[in-house]
Amino acid sequence: MNPPPILSRRQALAQPLAAAVAVATAQPARARAGDTQASDQALRRLFGANADRIRLSLEPSASDGAPTWYDARCRAGRISVRGDTPVALVRGAYAGLRDAGCAHVSWDGTHAKPPSAWPDFATGRVESPFVHRAYLNTCTFGYTTPWWGWERWSREIDWMAAHGVDMPLAMEGQEFVWRALWREMGLSPKDLAGYFSGAAFTPWQRMGNLEGYLAPLPNAWIDKKRDLQVKILARMRDLGMKPILPAFAGYVPRAFAERHTKARIYRMRAGAGFHPTWWLDPAEPLFAELVGRFMALYDATYGAGTHYLADSFNEMTPPIAQDGSDAGGAFNDGAAQQAAKAQPDPVLKARRLAEYGKAIHEAFRKARPDAIWTMQGWLFGADQKFWTAEAIAAYFSQVPDEALMVLDIGNDRYPDTWKTARAFGGKRWIYGYVHNYGASNPVYGDLGYYRADLKALTESHETKALAGFGMFPEGLDNNPIVYEAAYDLAWNAGDASQADWLARYARSRYGRTTPPLNAALGRLVEAAYSTRYWTPRWWKDRAGGYLLQKRPTSEIVTFEGHPGDRAKLKAAVHELTRLAPDFAHQPLYIRDLADAARHLGSEEIDLALMATVAAYGRADLPAGDRSRLKAKDLALRLDALMGAQPHSLATWIDAARAYADNPADAAAYVKNAKAQVTVWGGQGNLSDYASKAWQGLYRHYYWPRWEMFLGGLRAAAARQVSGNGPVRFDEPALIDVIKAWEQAWVARDDRYVREPPADPLGDVRRLLARLEQA
Repeated sequence: MNPPPILSRRQALAQPLAAAVAVATAQPARARAGDTQASDQALRRLFGANADRIRLSLEPSASDGAPTWYDARCRAGRISVRGDTPVALVRGAYAGLRDAGCAHVSWDGTHAKPPSAWPDFATGRVESPFVHRAYLNTCTFGYTTPWWGWERWSREIDWMAAHGVDMPLAMEGQEFVWRALWREMGLSPKDLAGYFSGAAFTPWQRMGNLEGYLAPLPNAWIDKKRDLQVKILARMRDLGMKPILPAFAGYVPRAFAERHTKARIYRMRAGAGFHPTWWLDPAEPLFAELVGRFMALYDATYGAGTHYLADSFNEMTPPIAQDGSDAGGAFNDGAAQQAAKAQPDPVLKARRLAEYGKAIHEAFRKARPDAIWTMQGWLFGADQKFWTAEAIAAYFSQVPDEALMVLDIGNDRYPDTWKTARAFGGKRWIYGYVHNYGASNPVYGDLGYYRADLKALTESHETKALAGFGMFPEGLDNNPIVYEAAYDLAWNAGDASQADWLARYARSRYGRTTPPLNAALGRLVEAAYSTRYWTPRWWKDRAGGYLLQKRPTSEIVTFEGHPGDRAKLKAAVHELTRLAPDFAHQPLYIRDLADAARHLGSEEIDLALMATVAAYGRADLPAGDRSRLKAKDLALRLDALMGAQPHSLATWIDAARAYADNPADAAAYVKNAKAQVTVWGGQGNLSDYASKAWQGLYRHYYWPRWEMFLGGLRAAAARQVSGNGPVRFDEPALIDVIKAWEQAWVARDDRYVREPPADPLGDVRRLLARLEQA
């Protein structure tokens, strides 16, 4: 597909919106009573021919404010499900089968028992306490989905339906519209080649956090994602979902800013090693023009929606000077960037924020009176110094309540943000958790916290216009128990005890359960799944899920320790290993056991690294050598064991390479893929933000860095012991060498192969034995 022709602005703005209206009205009609085709098809994709024994009855609620519901019953191997939406029907069928131990739908495996094994059951009428159940994060589209095709997206949408999700973010395919918009605005293909960031970094380009990183973005990728988004939205809409779509939030290409020097376009904060980005003041007439034109192009391409996401200040400070003005406001004027570092006068700051909020709202209403400006509330927790209760209130003060919806995503990191924001002043809002950052995969979550927190939320009288609950992970394919538990709570499943819920979960995931297994899982929850936030992932301004995954530093000797209860974790892994022969035929059991074991082993590597650095630091070479050997041995053992997981360095790189249509694009995608899971980018502290406990990374990336570092540290200790040569350990110089090695690793086109272990259970047993040795 070729890029659209360049139009003059007069031609572009003269185009009628008839095309958008035609496409929008051609979308599937909203579900009508008796129309169960979309739900039937989803169940057949999930459960195959078993779905023939499931009869659905769609009974839409009379009013929009009524709770969504389902009622599922099974008699003599036949299931009947009633519900008010297509999603509720799929959710009801899945919940009934799953709680009976007859089905499981997960990222890492879906299975169902035949109807002959279905017991009689009756769920009764189950109502969700939330109007909507949201899902996904803007960052998911970089950390997980950049190489997804339709088959993988189809499975994800069915997963959503099975878990009752009805409001997913739908961010694919927007570069097709951005390309058309900026071409209309007079930018050349050369301008855009340096503007769009690489395929694995598009989310941060979209939010204005960076521009042109690992460019160019191939036109073939843009066109593939356009075709993909058409299918995604059609499937979502068929199921009655209300996807959240992208919108213009003010960020413009540098080339656009250079052509509009009289407009107030601010140079925003640049991350270390990245280019600045450019934000157009919403009071400028150009802002409303671009909001309207982007929305018209988007709707013409994909059909009209209702909720449009525009994050103007995601991890960016609004350009407000100390006197409350627009901080200079001219293109290339550094005053805006400098003024943002100081806290402006509160009264003048509030006035300026109110002006920004009002202008953004008015631009939306001018473009589409029925469009709801939607924004993430992450910034309110992440920058509490700037976003005080008064600042939040001011930003929303000139926006009508019905015109805005806030995704309050980060309550597991920044609890009670909504209370600081006074329930967002009566605006509609979705409460939720991020849980996962960077698709990094330590074994953690907090099932008890979610249960108590959502109970308190739904019982509170202060939530005002609370409209839903959601999980907003930056990455998928890890800790599936967390998402199963959270979306159960979104359907009022908190009445059952956690022990009863765990037993049902085990029965559905592994086909059956036993009292010892239930007890072992309970201990695993106490050990690992009672951790709300994995604090090591951002320790001393260094990213990385474990110390092993961080760029080496001698400061690890001050590490405070891992969250959770290590003694209970070890006991749980030992007990799950003892029980494994009875479940060895269940792939998900072995996978979960391997996951828990590699988490335990990764923590042990961290302890061994700490011991090694401490020993070499006091010139105790024998002790340092012993702990260093143990760390290496464990790293290589875990790398082999992690082949039991479906995802690895090899599968990630292979997926990137396979997405290409020619060698040049393949090289670009592979470089993007390797950079994202390692150095990330820039010269700041983002290295290892997207760290992974994956086969390939432990052996080929994380351990080689530590081997270099520990080698240098040992050499300095040996000089101290022998009295020969300088004793000082030049850590900064060695880190520069390691950084150069990292960049060379990213640039190499090495081939990796996922190697599943022949005997994962035996490997776990041998790993546990090694942990007991010095």
